[in-house]
Amino acid sequence: MGYEAQLQAKTEKVSELLAPFYTDTLEIFSSPQSHYRARAEFRIWHEGEQCHYAMGRLDRNGAVNISECPKVIEPIERRMWDLLESINAHRELSHRLFAIEFLATTTDACLVTLIYHRKLTEEWIAQARLLEQQHGATIIGRSRKQKEVLSQSYVTERLSIDGRDYSYRYYEGGFTQPNPAVNVKMITWAKQHAAMANTGDLLESYCGLGNFTLPLSELFTKVLATEISKNSIKAAQENCALNGVENITFVRLSSEEMTEALERKREFRRLSEVDLDSYNFSCVLVDPPRAGLDEATITLISGIEHILYISCNPETLARDLETLTQTHSVQDAVLFDQFPHTSHVESGVFLKRL
Repeated sequence: MGYEAQLQAKTEKVSELLAPFYTDTLEIFSSPQSHYRARAEFRIWHEGEQCHYAMGRLDRNGAVNISECPKVIEPIERRMWDLLESINAHRELSHRLFAIEFLATTTDACLVTLIYHRKLTEEWIAQARLLEQQHGATIIGRSRKQKEVLSQSYVTERLSIDGRDYSYRYYEGGFTQPNPAVNVKMITWAKQHAAMANTGDLLESYCGLGNFTLPLSELFTKVLATEISKNSIKAAQENCALNGVENITFVRLSSEEMTEALERKREFRRLSEVDLDSYNFSCVLVDPPRAGLDEATITLISGIEHILYISCNPETLARDLETLTQTHSVQDAVLFDQFPHTSHVESGVFLKRL
């Protein structure tokens, strides 16, 4: 399929799933057709003394070498081939190299993780430092029970949202949105709709490193944002400080734990300094994994006036809407083509209490 045909097929699929809840035309946000992915993980295949980027064959018989990768953003593409050439030029860098992971930004920062099936030596560290200088990248080495950070373990992205620039630290191994261009469209859409809440406080579950939280925070008096990953909470707090935002409280809680806390069914030491009674939630944003929301969370957010639901799985979104539309109506629905040239699709709905 050509790209427009792919996009049409995705639109038809999401529209059909959401038809029982939303009859207006789905808003579509397309992706660049190439150079759109800021994260990439490559297996390394060895042929003699040479390393190649590769992917496994479906029949599990060897690998297919990769000679071009037009989906990665330019800061990755510009470095990846010269980097591999430098690795192949020194046995200490190529010996038992298993995989290479890239994490890059639109500001040309690039973090490269080299993963090995052997212990990393002082000689490896010396050669990897040269790689950093030669290719303008941050290098991390990993092997079993070993991690070598040569300079830092993150890159800093800057995104312009609704006329304001936001800085985000993206850590190696942490979750980040893979498509920067579509991510900006997602955040902008969410902020425009959150503005309809007009006043009060924001509740966010699955907040990650604060991707949505920071831009939306300026619309509300206070924000309570939860996330299960300790590393993501650490990054979110750093990103708050980086942007001078002071009205967000990040707490490490799962979605289920957040519901238990807000319904006063369970007390958490992590909330000992948080006055839950002081919040007046007028809007909630959820961005769950593919499994969607648990029943308790759906019940909790059904009591909040406005709901923003970002979904990476339209099937579970449609399932959850069967319950949410008993108390709310879908005001807007959207498709974000976060993953072009694949069957995956990101979607979102904005709901208002009946």
